[in-house]
Amino acid sequence: TRVLPKFREWSFPRTCLSKTDGFWTGQLPCLQEQMDRTKDRAVQRSTANEKCEAFRVPSYLREVRRARENARRKSPLESNSLPGKLADCISNDPEKCEIYIVEGDSAGGSAKQGRARATQAILPLRGKILNVEKAMWHKAFESDEINNIIQALGVRFGVDQDSKEANIDKLRYHKIIIMTDADVDGSHIDTLIMTLFFRYMPKLIEDGYLYIATPPLYRCKKGKIEEYCYTEADRRRFMDKYNNGTEEGVTTQRYKGLGEMNPEQLWDTTMDPEKRLLKQVTIENAANADYVFSMLMGEDVGPRREFIEKNATYANIDA
Repeated sequence: TRVLPKFREWSFPRTCLSKTDGFWTGQLPCLQEQMDRTKDRAVQRSTANEKCEAFRVPSYLREVRRARENARRKSPLESNSLPGKLADCISNDPEKCEIYIVEGDSAGGSAKQGRARATQAILPLRGKILNVEKAMWHKAFESDEINNIIQALGVRFGVDQDSKEANIDKLRYHKIIIMTDADVDGSHIDTLIMTLFFRYMPKLIEDGYLYIATPPLYRCKKGKIEEYCYTEADRRRFMDKYNNGTEEGVTTQRYKGLGEMNPEQLWDTTMDPEKRLLKQVTIENAANADYVFSMLMGEDVGPRREFIEKNATYANIDA
């Protein structure tokens, strides 16, 4: 039982009270009743605590749990939660699952409606992600969009001996498809995402998991004949085949973005495994790839300007 505190001897007149078993008794009945009630409540609390002792979590386990929760809050990369924007697929088999990293919420909405829910997941991105080539290592993990990508994939950092090495043991998709608009901004976003994978998760490229989707540039229609053209050369071939090489009488729709296509069109042209065109990202020469990423995405302007001047004649101008 819990030991009750003893009253100080000088709290009450000695002429009225006498000390028995650590308690003062005497001619003050109200004091005696109050002391009895206090003693009874103390006994009841002690008994209740003893009954609950078997169900109480030891204090050291509570400390361990609290430390683990604090560590998770500080390191979002080790969290088991998935991004709120992610529209996940039904299957749990990574070999059958694929994720589309889509430019913009508008295209992401169409992709979510047109996808094959069993195996295709959609993660829309808002704008351009951080250029990790110019940022310090820890700055990338402060970006919400980059954290969304890493968490959605199931990639973890800091679990191996090398804290900067990506652990892909729990990778959730074996096809990671970058899907952006077929314009200059879309190509820039492709490059930014590829830079992220090359610098932070190169194992995914080496194992052949990273792809780039190819949306169409045009929809050409001549009478009842309709085709999607993915390049300017495809559009010219359509003219030659169905209209004697002229554009008169041919209806041509130029797609400026993925958001201009409805879910059915996006499925037919870009997401249907039977019809889509995917470009697999590979690394043939690691040293050369490292130089190219540093030159194109780094802070040194001179080499990049020289590269642009030499290759400007091969650029497709989207005007």
